[in-house]
Amino acid sequence: MKRNVLIIGAGGVAQVVAHKCAQNNAVLGDIHIASRTLAKCHAIIDSVHAKGSMQTKGVLQAHALDALDVEATKFLIRATHSQIVINVGSPFVNMSVLQACIDTGAAYMDTAIHEDPLKVCETPPWYANYEWKRREACKAAGVTAILGIGFDPGVVNAYARYAIDHHFDQVDSIDIIDINAGSHGRYFATNFDPETNFREFTSTVWSWENNAWKANQMFEHRKDWDMPVTGVSTTYLTGHDELHSMSQHLGVPNIRFWMGFGEHYINVFNVLKNLGLLSEQPVRTARGQEVVPLEVVKAVLPDPASLAPAYTGKTCIGDLVKGTKDGQPAEVLIYNVCDHEASYHEVGSQAISYTAGVPPVAAALLIAEGVWDVGGMVNVEELDPAPLIAQMNRMGLVTRIRHAAGDNVLDPVCPVAASLGDDRQGELKYG
Repeated sequence: MKRNVLIIGAGGVAQVVAHKCAQNNAVLGDIHIASRTLAKCHAIIDSVHAKGSMQTKGVLQAHALDALDVEATKFLIRATHSQIVINVGSPFVNMSVLQACIDTGAAYMDTAIHEDPLKVCETPPWYANYEWKRREACKAAGVTAILGIGFDPGVVNAYARYAIDHHFDQVDSIDIIDINAGSHGRYFATNFDPETNFREFTSTVWSWENNAWKANQMFEHRKDWDMPVTGVSTTYLTGHDELHSMSQHLGVPNIRFWMGFGEHYINVFNVLKNLGLLSEQPVRTARGQEVVPLEVVKAVLPDPASLAPAYTGKTCIGDLVKGTKDGQPAEVLIYNVCDHEASYHEVGSQAISYTAGVPPVAAALLIAEGVWDVGGMVNVEELDPAPLIAQMNRMGLVTRIRHAAGDNVLDPVCPVAASLGDDRQGELKYG
């Protein structure tokens, strides 16, 4: 059994991770939070104590760390006796933290694909450029490394795996749909790190169609979806992390990612892009200072964590899977609905952070208990999804399934859940 968790990063997702680890510290043990900005770590610790999130008395400590420094990261892992590392920092640090885990034997998790600061939206399969190159090193060291265990990527990968295993003889398409029907009340803001957010959308959009990669432009393909709770929303075909692994592991000919955008977001985004303010390449000002336009934009936009107190509305994220079962056409939607206000009340973060932060802690519990401690590198769709879905249900991130028989809570462990209706959404309790 593995114990003691090191959380790397101190943003909105890290805050959720810290609260959820604290709520389960009887199993997970000591909790350590590390970031370049020590004050942010202390603010998260204050939040955990203010909300009374600690399940039992235990260690909750902050540390200053430059996670690009492999030796410093190794030292901290060993000094804190951490056997599980949850990396929710910038995607630029993935490979450094992963190497530190390989060298120390700690289990590794992240929530996004690695990025090179000088490259944007790399050609597929992106994972092959970075993380997958260390598969053999993880295997040789017996290190469990679970890649992309946020919501998307992460939970949507598990949803796809579950649908394929339990509802179809053959799957023809998976459409991942990400809708945020909430409102934060600001003129313009991003729901997570602006630098990461904008880099996703400034270059080629890759989708998996007819068993091949297809290149598109951002906002080139639009589609309206009628989703549970959030209703009809406009989305655009977007490239995303999970496509790079799911396309290689699931044997499904069409896998696409659709994200909801309002007209205001698109207008502001296009102005920033057309002015060159979303460039990751440095420019020199009239005063001779060298600046990166994208970093300047990030500096003037609201901190995503600051949006939480005023955020209202809900998110709906899920997989619409189509194929055949017993020779007949079949379709299922496996999804989650998350409430911004409820998320803030529980952990002080908005729903975007909540949906990304709960899954890695659920996975940490599965690693601690040996269920997902596989001793090698995997993407989420390579693992049995049932324990993850059941664990998230227990932790407040409830999965539902809509199919021909109706719309109900999906719990692969507790059969009675299948009979519960919409009036019990998000309210499963376990003894």
